[in-house]
Amino acid sequence: MAFGQQSGPPATTRQVQELLALLKAAGHNDFRDARGPMGFTQRQAGGRFTRDEAAAFIEQLEEVADGPRPDQAAPPPRRPASPAPADEKVLRRLPADQLAVELERRGWIVIPP
Repeated sequence: MAFGQQSGPPATTRQVQELLALLKAAGHNDFRDARGPMGFTQRQAGGRFTRDEAAAFIEQLEEVADGPRPDQAAPPPRRPASPAPADEKVLRRLPADQLAVELERRGWIVIPP
């Protein structure tokens, strides 16, 4: 088989259209836009898939669209943004031991310098 050639029958037009619709629903413009995040090869980024490849990517995107299953762990919570300048001034005035106690109360691990 030559480099970059498909290793099976080509995907049907319906599969390619369904895959493109799922990619657009996931926030991508086209196959090239989704190349990095989806792990497409150069051939796939050009819209050329085998039937098995298209079916696997469709299944993957449908699972993501349906949301996590109950047996899958939830993503970790996002950390809050940096404090506002006024809040930062208040934090700088707090004694280190009080700040450490508050952070430990919130579940952080504090190690002195």
